[in-house]
Amino acid sequence: MKNKINYKRVATIDVGSNAIRMLISNVYDINGKKVSTKNNIVRIPLRLGKDSFSKAKLSNSSVNKLIKSFKAFKLLMDINEVDSFLAYATSAIRNIGDSDALIKRIFEDTGIKLEVISGKKEAQITSQQDISNHIGKTKNYCFVDVGGGSTEVIIFKNSKIFKLKSFKIGCVRLLDGGADNQIWDKLEKWLSQNAKELNKLKIIGIGGNINKIFKISGTKYLKPLTKKTFKKTLKEIEDMPLLERLTILKLNPDRADVIVPAGKIYYFILKTLRLREIYVPKIGLADGMICQIVK
Repeated sequence: MKNKINYKRVATIDVGSNAIRMLISNVYDINGKKVSTKNNIVRIPLRLGKDSFSKAKLSNSSVNKLIKSFKAFKLLMDINEVDSFLAYATSAIRNIGDSDALIKRIFEDTGIKLEVISGKKEAQITSQQDISNHIGKTKNYCFVDVGGGSTEVIIFKNSKIFKLKSFKIGCVRLLDGGADNQIWDKLEKWLSQNAKELNKLKIIGIGGNINKIFKISGTKYLKPLTKKTFKKTLKEIEDMPLLERLTILKLNPDRADVIVPAGKIYYFILKTLRLREIYVPKIGLADGMICQIVK
């Protein structure tokens, strides 16, 4: 089958602060145009940010689980006959002091080269994806990606990157009390200086938590999540005991405790920009990395 159809299988590994993910995709060459489709996703709930943000290093247990995860990813890539791959690490690995030694060990044990990327590069990769089905021909828009350890904000003006910044505020940091008022003030001030005056600005929320909030709200795909519905849904989740979040909402254990802190960051930005709605396409860093490989 593979010999008859012109396509390649590619993989991306996203080492985040709350989980690590591998996305395997098929890339087809159709009349000279590259088209990618998702094949399968593997998500491992390894909360590296818990150690990283409090101690600036990973525990032996976390390191061992990370190595095992990469070994599993390598086997899955071999079985799926992956032609090429990218592996990026974000805030949690950026924050530790011995990241070079960890990267070297991963490569020696698995043959996978892991690259630690800046918040700026993370934002650029995520924002290169096509979201025209959601926002139409709008030229002024803002991507917001709330992760475990950082929040990336990238503003487009006339369809070109205008401003971008990474803030050390994320759902795992908030959960562990690692974000003070100064960070919130910096975020509010930066947004006010760079985004408030843009005409017809639309905001796009990226990440697993905003996707879950969107799904729970019952908003139809391609429709924006209104500020009113967002606030109502977030309050309902916050008032729900953890066990009910797990069993009724069917959230994973590593999602159930961080979804509210993450939601509060998105809502804070929505409120600060005085916008009435947020668009939620199902894209993330791993999808943006696929675009990199395709290009």
